[in-house]
Amino acid sequence: MNRIATILLSALLTAASFLPARAEYVPDTGAEYVPSEQVRESQREFAADRFGIFIHWGIYSMFGQGEWYLNYGPRADEYAKAARGFYPADFNADEWAKAIKGSGARYICFTTRHHDGFSMWHTGQNKYNIVDGTPFRRDVLRELSQACQDNGLKLHLYYSHLDWTRDDYPQGRTGHTTGRDSLRADWQSYRRFMDNQLTELLTGYGPIRAIWFDGWWDHDEDKTPFDWQLDEQYALIHRLQPGCLIGNNHHQTPFPGEDIQIFERDLPGENTAGLSGQAISRLPLETCNTMNGMWGYKVVDTNYKDTKTLIHYLVKTAGLGANLLLNIGPQPNGELPAVALQRLREIGEWMRTYGETIYGTEGSAFKADWGTSTTKGNRTFVHILTPDSKDIFVPVSGKVKKAVMFTDRSRKVKYSKSKEGITLHLDKIPQDIDLVVELETA
Repeated sequence: MNRIATILLSALLTAASFLPARAEYVPDTGAEYVPSEQVRESQREFAADRFGIFIHWGIYSMFGQGEWYLNYGPRADEYAKAARGFYPADFNADEWAKAIKGSGARYICFTTRHHDGFSMWHTGQNKYNIVDGTPFRRDVLRELSQACQDNGLKLHLYYSHLDWTRDDYPQGRTGHTTGRDSLRADWQSYRRFMDNQLTELLTGYGPIRAIWFDGWWDHDEDKTPFDWQLDEQYALIHRLQPGCLIGNNHHQTPFPGEDIQIFERDLPGENTAGLSGQAISRLPLETCNTMNGMWGYKVVDTNYKDTKTLIHYLVKTAGLGANLLLNIGPQPNGELPAVALQRLREIGEWMRTYGETIYGTEGSAFKADWGTSTTKGNRTFVHILTPDSKDIFVPVSGKVKKAVMFTDRSRKVKYSKSKEGITLHLDKIPQDIDLVVELETA
């Protein structure tokens, strides 16, 4: 990449966080969406955080088969009986928050209601919730909201647009074996139900920085395009909490009214999982991925990614100017799995040293096989992740004034210049999880 191209790409990436999206797919949403100043401030804060933890937890944890278990055969009425035995005696919101805070994460995204229709808060819209429908009778969301406030964490709420248990939800391409009566579909009834629940969440549980929608894709194969009436729902959210961000895991380029762009199981610009082929917008970006294989607790899913892999993923995500939302599936007793807690501690140890190179940074203006970079002002942090040589070419733009080891700025790093950038000359091929060299540019 020549120097001019590098500069142009850098400028585009710098601008990427806060300008309105240029969506490829545009539903009928009426007037053009202009984010409020409260939303823009939340966007800036969100983009600076870079790291959050996703929590997938519900009565599906009782079956130990993951969060989609209901979709694969059980009838909804039989599945719902698990609620009467759901008693997560070891749930402690403050312990969750402290462990997550210790990892260096700055926010939590909690599944308030997944596709199985069970609400993890005391909703007034039905009895199928953790207070009225279980012997536990505690509002875990209220406790988690307070724990987040006490521990300086922002709270985001996952909310499913689809429901495999309600007859009034118009049947899509999933949940065909749960026993619903498709002839009783009533979209307006279901819309009122969702809007009433969202109103509860946004008026009764303190400050909510983002609503994270999922399920739009359930109707993406309809012969006649399904009208989710998102503009009305998005307007409701922004009216109830003007600074609340809206994201939708629809696997499309963002629609008007959305404030962040979500990528599932892939880094922005990649599509290895087949869910993230959409164009990258100019909204703040977030990629979500799992620690092991599943989102919700699965008893046989013990193949956790090692700490090095998770740190590399976090660094690569930041290098693309995006946040990482890393998922944990709590056990049915309410505890975070021991391996997940270990990973949080180990990531936290790394973040206490290197967090400055992640938080509040801009993404890299180049791609490299050996790693990536992040930038803060006139400081560029070169993250050397997978080197195969002790000589590392960095196509950095601007005049480099000096290069030092990030963890010991008294140790200068030798380098040579060229028109295309600089080459760092290390003493040996690094074996570190992430060797960070700091460049000061003019």
